[in-house]
Amino acid sequence: MMNVLKFNRRALAALVLLASGLPFCARADDDAALIKQGEYLSRLGDCMACHSVPGKPAYAGGLAIESNLGTIYSTNITPDKTHGIGSYSEAQFADAVRKGVLPDGTRLYPAMPYPDYAKISDEDIHALYVYFMQGVPPSSEQPPATDLSFPFSQRWGIRFWDLFFTAEGPFKPIAGASAQVNRGAYIVEGLGHCGSCHTPRGFAMQEKALDSGDAAFLSSGNLNGWEVPSLRGLPRWNEQEIVDYLQTGRNDRAAVGGEMTSVVEHSSAWMHDDDLQAIAAYLKFLGGNPALQRGDESARRATQARLTAGQGLSVGERLYVDNCGACHFASGQGAPKIFPQIDGATLVNAAAPDGLIHTILAGAQLPSTEKAPSALAMPGFAGRLSDDDVAQLATFIRQGWSNSAPAVTEKQVAEVRQSLKKDK
Repeated sequence: MMNVLKFNRRALAALVLLASGLPFCARADDDAALIKQGEYLSRLGDCMACHSVPGKPAYAGGLAIESNLGTIYSTNITPDKTHGIGSYSEAQFADAVRKGVLPDGTRLYPAMPYPDYAKISDEDIHALYVYFMQGVPPSSEQPPATDLSFPFSQRWGIRFWDLFFTAEGPFKPIAGASAQVNRGAYIVEGLGHCGSCHTPRGFAMQEKALDSGDAAFLSSGNLNGWEVPSLRGLPRWNEQEIVDYLQTGRNDRAAVGGEMTSVVEHSSAWMHDDDLQAIAAYLKFLGGNPALQRGDESARRATQARLTAGQGLSVGERLYVDNCGACHFASGQGAPKIFPQIDGATLVNAAAPDGLIHTILAGAQLPSTEKAPSALAMPGFAGRLSDDDVAQLATFIRQGWSNSAPAVTEKQVAEVRQSLKKDK
């Protein structure tokens, strides 16, 4: 009797579908489309970078995230019902993503960028939920538990942090802006959570602004000692150069480095062209300082002439000629999409030299992307140059051509070198 009932239910469902004119595969096609959409949205949100580690299943968590509070480990977000999120309802999933609240009431640390994800639309949350529940293989991997010292171990206190420093509600379009600019704003302010790195932090480590309505938004930040540049207007770059950088990790002026390497590799390199163009349009819409477009041309020519002549060079200049000149040239202009410019570079002119020192010591490697598969690399010079050598070289680079930044000390180099040893 039960088999007959099951057959009759299936037959009835088939008759309903036939009567409605829908093919039998309509539901499957809808789910497949949602899974594909959710996968793309997960790339926009850069979920892979934080919730995956090499050698482990995708989204199984375990990435150690260094913060001022201590080390926070990312969680397993596969649909495993024991160690992952497989038992979450869609409403519970939405609360975790947009509010940082787990089904049992536990509060997530804001290393999870839920203050930015709060802007994600209901439609995109639904697609993400379908993708993570149906498109991601479950993993029983159990990441290390986050165990911060007191008082940061008391997660109940995050409730009050959220009360003061988050803003619930969907994305609000910018009045008077084009549809393209608003699409870019939705990605940058929400899923892309660009503000979590590029917006300055306040006394409670909160983002000082969460959208373009505040001039502090995307006006620069600091991440593990690296000065993160302002994205407001990007006056030295045109829109296509912004697109190239996000899509390939390089453009005619710059090459990606630091934490941004992972962002390009796991997120922006996967974005559709129209979304990249929208991001570029939005960043240019924010405006910037046109005075930053050009430096001192006479100083630029003087440095190039001195390096080309090769006479009476300072220690820093000689170190540059011996170690850097073959790729970045006497002009400091490098080669488009291969070797980045160091004349006028944001990394070079940052108030804090840690990023430049780190690059000199440890080198850098561009990510391999679909449109730029060559994983070009700069070697590190930690084994070749002493702390004094690096200080002299970095000081010259920061003060040569049109660059104008404070000198670098041997102590600063030693501190960065020590931090690199700790990371190994």
